[in-house]
Amino acid sequence: MTDENDKNPLEFFREWFAEAEDSEPGLAEAMTLATADRSGVPSARMVLLKEANEKGFVFYTNLESQKGLELAENPKAALVFHWKSLKRQVRVAGAVESVSDMDADDYFASRARGAQIGAWASDQSRPMNSQFDLEKNVAKFTTKFGVSKISRPSQWSGFRVIPSTIEFWEERPFRLHRRILYRLENGKWSVSHLFP
Repeated sequence: MTDENDKNPLEFFREWFAEAEDSEPGLAEAMTLATADRSGVPSARMVLLKEANEKGFVFYTNLESQKGLELAENPKAALVFHWKSLKRQVRVAGAVESVSDMDADDYFASRARGAQIGAWASDQSRPMNSQFDLEKNVAKFTTKFGVSKISRPSQWSGFRVIPSTIEFWEERPFRLHRRILYRLENGKWSVSHLFP
């Protein structure tokens, strides 16, 4: 990390993410997404980052899934990136907004055909009798679409986490770990260093 006082934390994130893409033996874009329902009961799961820029961190999902329903009633979330190979983690928290229909359509069109059919076939987070239920749905929508273009289902879209805090943690010898917290205040990022 270069001089953290002079940079937007999104620049730091992009630097660390690029290094993780080179060194992480798996999905560098995997992140824990934590949401909570309206009564504050939390839940967390892994999702994939699809875009990170000055507007925020974007992922896509079924809007009728548990996370989609929780974000509809409580539009706040936290993210954690953990890159074991680099001994680093990044924590993000903030409000959540929906991506535009155009952005969702564009991303859906870029997905592999099997993933597109999967978005139609899965009633995500709902009970099913057996794995065969999913397999039947995949067969049904594979037949329905044939070789034609697959449109985005209305219940499938994306969310953007708009960060109000971003914390960078880096392991160092003798537990002299580095923690740097950025907080958005009145449209500007403040930076502070935290005891590990």
